[in-house]
Amino acid sequence: MTKTTEFQRKVWNYLKKIPKGSVKSYKEVAIAIKNPLSARAVANACSRNPNAPRIPCHRVIKNDGSIGGYSGPGGKKTKLKLLKKEGFKL
Repeated sequence: MTKTTEFQRKVWNYLKKIPKGSVKSYKEVAIAIKNPLSARAVANACSRNPNAPRIPCHRVIKNDGSIGGYSGPGGKKTKLKLLKKEGFKL
């Protein structure tokens, strides 16, 4: 079992607050958890999410609006499918 950090837990707890059908950018998550310069670390925490999609890291996208990665089974294809199922239009 991989050890989780306090930062990862902070990110994952915030992700649970993103409503279905909505997305946030990695930068927006970083700002929300009061670490405004840590967008890359937020992306890394998302990539280490052991409970996707229960912890909805699929609701986090790149700042430029592109999809970004997804650590859950099926990768980006699954991320797109989950977002569409929740009613989010890319």
